[in-house]
Amino acid sequence: MRVAMIGTGYVGLVSGACFADFGHVVTCVDKDASKIEKLKAGVMPIYEPGLDSLVAKNVEEERLFFTTDPAEAIRDADAVFIAVGTPSRRGDGHADLSYVYGAAEEIAQLMDGFTVVVTKSTVPVGTGDEVEEIIRKARPDGDFAVVSNPEFLREGAAIKDFKIPDRVVVGTEDERARQVMKELYRPLFLNETPILFTARRTSELIKYAANAFLAVKITFINEMADLCEKVGANVQEVSRGIGLDGRIGSKFLNAGPGYGGSCFPKDTLALTKTANDYGSPVRIVDTVVEVNAARKKAMAGKVIEAMGGDVSGKTIGVLGLAFKQNTDDMRDAPSLDILPALQAAGAKIKAFDPEAMTEASHLLKDIEFAKNAYEAAEGADALVIVTEWDQFRALDLERIKAGLNSNIVVDLRNIYSPDDMAAKGFAYTSIGRPAV
Repeated sequence: MRVAMIGTGYVGLVSGACFADFGHVVTCVDKDASKIEKLKAGVMPIYEPGLDSLVAKNVEEERLFFTTDPAEAIRDADAVFIAVGTPSRRGDGHADLSYVYGAAEEIAQLMDGFTVVVTKSTVPVGTGDEVEEIIRKARPDGDFAVVSNPEFLREGAAIKDFKIPDRVVVGTEDERARQVMKELYRPLFLNETPILFTARRTSELIKYAANAFLAVKITFINEMADLCEKVGANVQEVSRGIGLDGRIGSKFLNAGPGYGGSCFPKDTLALTKTANDYGSPVRIVDTVVEVNAARKKAMAGKVIEAMGGDVSGKTIGVLGLAFKQNTDDMRDAPSLDILPALQAAGAKIKAFDPEAMTEASHLLKDIEFAKNAYEAAEGADALVIVTEWDQFRALDLERIKAGLNSNIVVDLRNIYSPDDMAAKGFAYTSIGRPAV
């Protein structure tokens, strides 16, 4: 089948490359000429493991194309995916749908023959109705169907999530559109992937409900971690103890500095706004949003406390800036709250991240960037682990200790064992576990 992907951000680029790898012919469209030229040259705008080789393979085999001109891509397409950004709107927290609506207007002018218009972007309930109205108004004679097909891609594992998903959700009651979507995802039928067909509004809500529930799990275990510190319990053992219950499950029960990234912050906020608009508030999610924001800010206090209550004039080495490992995404990363707060308390910051330092340099001021983890620790009065990159899990701790001015390590991801760190002579602080 022929697919047009409007938008070459995280979702559009990964989805387009994976559909091409399924055997479809995909043209990715973006208004940013510089980005398109770089993609044609094999330069990825984001860091995602395996994406560069996947794109290169499908470009070489002439299944994946990039352009700034939407005309031919949309006119020839069986399905046109809208995969543009839906950031939080300034002032009220609602999802900004201007890019989605702009794409709909463009599609209306260019589509030819029966076209399935698919919202891949994360959008509030009822957005599909608005997209359909926009296209119908512009093209009363148009032969099309608007479908919801939310993405469930984890940054850092997106290709696997697309090709071996837990499920595919498709919101449509149009039989022709249903058949097109089944053909697009036909390779997944071989793996018996559950493909859930629902009404469009139900599909739109599934996406928000899923992200909100995961955010609730993260925030719950973070609050349990705080309680563990007060009562002398171990949050990792609590997490394992409850996670072994099949009704709960072990995923998203790792205590840390709070969630961030491109999805959870904006999607939880958008869900609460939509719920309030419909007079059906989701009070649990409201609280999660508030608690998570407060938690990220509180982490700086945890570091300051571990350093004796005063960081003025001291240097703090920081490992990890991205909101999670295997990505360069800095959107709502905990580091954006933690590091400025430490600077405001008088500390100097020397940081290292394997992929996110370029993006971080635009968002964080007066930060010294190190070449590696050991350089970040060299001459620092404490070392703080903010992001759980694999390369931080097996550091040469003797070398780290020799480089530090003190023996203080604050591990906000619980990468190391408190007993092991104590045995090596570190004053070690972690999340939800007894300090040593």
